[in-house]
Amino acid sequence: MTTAPRIDTAARRRRLGRRHHLTAPADSVETIAADLVGLHSSDPVTVYLSVQARLIDFTVGDLETVLYERRSLLRVLGMRRTMFVVPRDLAATIDAACARGLVPAERRRLVGYLENQGVAADGAAWLADVERRTLDALHEAGEATAVQLRETVPELKTQLRFGQGKTWGGTVGVSTRVLFLLAAQGMILRGRPLGSWLSSQYRWALVDDWIGGARLGVIDQAHAEVDLVRRWLGTYGPGTETDLAWWTGWGKRQTRRVLTEVGALPVELDEGTGYVLPADLVDDADDDAPWVALLPSLDPAVMGWKERNWFLGPHQAVLFDRNGNAGPTAWSDGRIVGGWAQRDDGTVAVELLEDVGREATTALHDAAHRLTEWLGDIRINPRFRSPLDRRLGR
Repeated sequence: MTTAPRIDTAARRRRLGRRHHLTAPADSVETIAADLVGLHSSDPVTVYLSVQARLIDFTVGDLETVLYERRSLLRVLGMRRTMFVVPRDLAATIDAACARGLVPAERRRLVGYLENQGVAADGAAWLADVERRTLDALHEAGEATAVQLRETVPELKTQLRFGQGKTWGGTVGVSTRVLFLLAAQGMILRGRPLGSWLSSQYRWALVDDWIGGARLGVIDQAHAEVDLVRRWLGTYGPGTETDLAWWTGWGKRQTRRVLTEVGALPVELDEGTGYVLPADLVDDADDDAPWVALLPSLDPAVMGWKERNWFLGPHQAVLFDRNGNAGPTAWSDGRIVGGWAQRDDGTVAVELLEDVGREATTALHDAAHRLTEWLGDIRINPRFRSPLDRRLGR
């Protein structure tokens, strides 16, 4: 029996630092979004601070230019039903590999709600009509918020009950479900926010109007799955089957199939079996230069894996919320060593959870000072707050 090659934790940490542009800055916003296989956009602040940590002399306007003027980056529905900021070609891949497959079950569920709750006798026809009119309204307006669309298409105001007879339950607006379906089909995307870059209220737009083309382009699902896994392995490999299944939101059977189609090679990790691309088995870089970073909540360097012990250590309880969302983290040489928060006076404060030595400690506090200056009068309030963030911030 042939023994799988071994990649130790130190090598994984070196790869993380280099491939996530943390040992040396990237050359552009687009490079960062592509190389990290997307930037988490559930919290609008994350996108900006993830780029700020990886690009010299970055300004808010740099990202707004590529998002809203050049439109080389798009904010789309991606892995795990989560919003990501990605390059155009990656948006098409994600749409085919992750988002489009959600549509049949979501449509059946919504049609069932509509019919069972007496909204429409023929829920499918009712939904098709509302979708068409919503698309027409967006084409006419150019961009519109969900609130504005509900005024133009009154049926979007319909409220549906869920969770009845259970210990939990509530109502959800039809607009939320319809916009999700249209986004999952690659027909609409989130455009400009209302207010500043800190706002989480977005206008919606038709994809073909936004980018001046025919939707995102139709890509074969099997081809898209292979492309997405190759990209993930190139940035996050070696990773485990559990890591990839969690990151994509796929089932284990689908994950195993695509790993086989990619030709991923098994390697031995401290955590068990991991996978790498065939050409990536040997990491010829031996850059051991020290580095530190302050990364925002939900940064890709934290959220790229399900099994995080090799860089997170024992710190999950204080750096993640109850739903598994990472708060702001402090890094040293490929591992998380603490967290940070912005205080009411604007100061960025760091709390170390282990001894990292004098040089790394000084470097992290210097990074906090630079981030304080970069934020200036801006006050951020992470959408997903960890216990350390709450204790250290306000």
